[in-house]
Amino acid sequence: MKALARHLLLELKGCRHDRLNDLDFIRDTLRDAALAAGATIIKDSFYQFAPYGISGVVIIAESHLSIHTWPEFDYAAVDIFTCGMTTNPEKAAGLMVQRLESKDAQLREVKRGLMAEVPTVYPKQKAGTRA
Repeated sequence: MKALARHLLLELKGCRHDRLNDLDFIRDTLRDAALAAGATIIKDSFYQFAPYGISGVVIIAESHLSIHTWPEFDYAAVDIFTCGMTTNPEKAAGLMVQRLESKDAQLREVKRGLMAEVPTVYPKQKAGTRA
């Protein structure tokens, strides 16, 4: 079976507390991770909770990267979802581990869109269907 996409689930424990609650740092790090993977950034959106914690997403042409931080537990959850064969999501994961200085990183991969064959050219959209 071949997959249309790869979804990396990254558990980051023992991270630097101060970095997990720094909105600019988290935004820059997630954007840098997308670029490290060879992805094309489209847009991003981030939100800082009170008193602490950040959620954010970077939309890429190949899908998305997202993060949710729990500074009070020195923990971050990161999703790296990429479609196609032009990106290297492991590079994004490695950059996230390094920048957040995780002492205990766990990575799990889920293949998405499993099919007997994955076409190199996608079929045209049918009239009246959603893209």
